Amino acid sequence: SMLFAIQNKRIFNLSILNNHIIDYPTPVNINYLWSFGSLAGFCLAIQIITGILVSMHYTPHVVFAFNSVEHICRDVESGWIFRYLHANGASLFFVVVYIHIARALYFKSYRNLILWFSGIAIFGLMMATAFLGYVLVWGQMSFWGATVITNLFSAIPFIGDNIACWLWGGFSIGNATLNRFFSLHFALPFIIAGLSLAHIAILHEQGSTNPLGIYSKLDKIAFYPYFYVKDMFGFFFILGTLFVYFLFFDPNILGHPDNYIKANAVITPSHIVPEWYFLVFYAILRSIPNKIGGVLFMAGAILILFTLPFQSNLKIKSSKFDYFFQFFYWMFIVNSFLLCWLGAQVVEQPYILAGQISTAFYFFYFFVILPEIFKLQNQCFNNYKKNIGIHWFWFWVLQRGTK
Repeated sequence: SMLFAIQNKRIFNLSILNNHIIDYPTPVNINYLWSFGSLAGFCLAIQIITGILVSMHYTPHVVFAFNSVEHICRDVESGWIFRYLHANGASLFFVVVYIHIARALYFKSYRNLILWFSGIAIFGLMMATAFLGYVLVWGQMSFWGATVITNLFSAIPFIGDNIACWLWGGFSIGNATLNRFFSLHFALPFIIAGLSLAHIAILHEQGSTNPLGIYSKLDKIAFYPYFYVKDMFGFFFILGTLFVYFLFFDPNILGHPDNYIKANAVITPSHIVPEWYFLVFYAILRSIPNKIGGVLFMAGAILILFTLPFQSNLKIKSSKFDYFFQFFYWMFIVNSFLLCWLGAQVVEQPYILAGQISTAFYFFYFFVILPEIFKLQNQCFNNYKKNIGIHWFWFWVLQRGTK
């Protein structure tokens, strides 16, 4: 009976694998943009594996943290490979996720409420994990970046100072801060992995979207081998090429030079800049002259994504042929790149004014442009249905008259 139970368990596990990877019904018209979800899972696996290996030689102490990172790169056998894989893998992870989100915004994939909410929750945890990991290097930019970001909590009325001290484990960033950041940075990726599995389960239960927004059981084929090949192409060509370039030719290009200087609490860098994947939100933070206002707008730039499923009851499901929507969508993408660039500039004119204009357009797009576009689309759709009915009525009248 025990052998029978073990055999049944193996069959059950294989059936789950078969249903979700091999025979999973996939829309026939999806393109390579739909491969970035699986690429994000691959990046997460790389980050977890390399993070575990790097943590074996890392020392979470303010005196030894910076030197332990240098020790990993210089003295540990093949340590530099895992260290740079982990550092550059974070950037590539965000590239893949940003493309994944941009594809969802373009094709209106946020109509699936639970799936969209789980994806944005994963994105928020990713940002928290990346920030915690950036601090662990304990260079000048890491230390002062952590000082700036954690000080933002002090802007909360009445309890802000207590929250900041609780995060620090004292009255300033110190050894307790580094220890707890290391613990959280080690634990959060496993939570992200669990949420990612739930995200995939929800996706496979509801079914994947497609560029035309057409939902039918007749236009689907098995995932393997047709779309498995597309995912492998992204795996080998996109990630493989980028990883090889950054790892062997330019591993430090995405890092700030000041972060290769050991943290010093009495010397402030001339220009504090976070990692590139935070620059959009950092530019929004700097564009608001009020501290609490800047914090609210920066948090709102992420939380606003949760409102998309509630903005309109869409009757037109696809943006493939909606050129009016496409025009404003690409304006939003260009504006996001502009915010990313402005976040790396010094705080002076004309960058301040440009940042404020770009921030205004960022929120204007979500609060004004999208609702008006969706309202116009629904009106056009209703008028089209009404006109179709009138045309069919006169066609029927004429047909009866000829008889």
